[in-house]
Amino acid sequence: MNRTDPKPDSPCIRMCTLDDADVCLGCGRSLKEITEWGGADPERRREILEAAARRRARRPGWRD
Repeated sequence: MNRTDPKPDSPCIRMCTLDDADVCLGCGRSLKEITEWGGADPERRREILEAAARRRARRPGWRD
């Protein structure tokens, strides 16, 4: 991810399945972040992407 990207792309990989904590097993975003994505400004999108990356790094079996 490049901080100069005007509007970061969605991390969705079309594997939309939520776990018990309402976190997508495909992209790592929370349900709240997924619904917020469309209206989020670029800075908020970067924050969401960073949070999702941290979640994926903590979960066994998740790979980027």
